[in-house]
Formats: sequence, C-alpha cells, structure tokens
Amino acid sequence: MKLELGVNIDHIATLRQARGMNNPVPFEAAQACIRLGVEYIVIHLRRDRRHIQENDLRLLTKEYREHIHLEMAATQEMTDLAVKYKPGSVCIVPEYPGELTTSGGLKLDEKHIPTIQKTVKILKKAGIRVSLFVDPKADNIRCAKRIGADIVELCTKDYSEAKTEKQRQSLLEELSVAAILGRELGLEVHSGHGLDYDNVEDVANISGMQCLNIGFSIIARAVFVGLPQAVLEMRQKIA
Repeated sequence: MKLELGVNIDHIATLRQARGMNNPVPFEAAQACIRLGVEYIVIHLRRDRRHIQENDLRLLTKEYREHIHLEMAATQEMTDLAVKYKPGSVCIVPEYPGELTTSGGLKLDEKHIPTIQKTVKILKKAGIRVSLFVDPKADNIRCAKRIGADIVELCTKDYSEAKTEKQRQSLLEELSVAAILGRELGLEVHSGHGLDYDNVEDVANISGMQCLNIGFSIIARAVFVGLPQAVLEMRQKIA
C-alpha cells in the first residue's frame, strides 16, 4: 500500500500574515502539491487566525474539497465553519491560547469526551470524515473508536524530540503498537507532528501506517529548493 502524504501549508499563510499582504497565496501552494500527487492539503484554522483564514478554507474547499484536511478545535465556531465549507476530512486537535504549535494529543477524559463526541457526530452527519489527534496509547485508540472517529492521527511529538537513540526506539515501538491496534479496530492510521527529513523514514516503515501529515519541515526546505522539490524529496524519504 502506498503511503499517503499530507502537506500542511499553514506556514505559507504565516509568511503572508507577517506583512499583512496578499502573498504568498496558500491556494497556490495547494495547487503545486496536488499537481505532484499529494493526497491531503492540511490546514489548521485556529481561533486566533494566526495563519490560515476563513477565506483560505472557502477557496480551498471550493476547488479541492476531497483533498482538504482541516485541523480544528472542538468548538461550536469551528464546527459551524466545517459544516459550512465541508472539507473532505477534519482532524480534531487540542488548542490552547499562546501555544507555538500543537503540544500533544487530545485529552480523552470525562471532562472532554462529551464535547468531542458531539463534534464528531455533527461532522459525520455533514458527510465529513473525522480524525482524532491522539497520543499513541491504547486507551486513546480504543476511545477514538468508541467516539466514532474514522481515523486516528498518532502524535509523533515525543518521538521527534527524543534525546537518545534508546528513547527514540522505545517511542517508535509505542507508535508501532498503536498503529497495529488502530488497524485492528478498523481505523485509518495517520501520524504527524515534528516529522522531518531526518526522522521520518522509521515512522513511514511502521506496519499499518497509511498517511503522514508533515508541514514545517517541508515549508522550511522549500525556502532553499522550492516547494515542488521539497515535496518530492519527502516523497522519496517515505517511499
């Protein structure tokens, strides 16, 4: 099975927002990626609108609906926007004020599950496939299945930040076990967060892994070699 790739284009929008101008255009980045056969265009519409804007979501879903993978918090505002524009899939992620980037998986506990479950139900009723961004623990995978998710995206933050080879191998094994459980439960298994050209290959080789969502490292590489070349280089790494 070919491993799919999702390219997160948030930081194209970050560059645009830095000057408050109209360029660079996230839509053009999406076009370039889709021409290269990228399966998913990942965008995170944050509550503070620090990069992706509602108009980006509107334009992208109008042209490339099935490719658009929207990351969002489980809030009424974001749920309403997802239902309005109907991206092909949504990944529910935790979101906290002031964070530089997503800091880990969803908290699937008694306090948070009802809101997440309600959001999943609304999105699925609207015909949107739903993913939950979770830490690679068995309880989280089982909970995602019970809640009704179609996909689990395993958070690779700890793996990507491992300080020693022993720690890295232990976290890789954790991801592998989580991926096996996810597939056994009938879930699609994706992974993402902090993956780059140096650490991605071992995750790509995990049995049952179906898609990797990667953003910052591809956009950073694109500064020097261009976006098409950066995407092709990542494709080669995960092939």
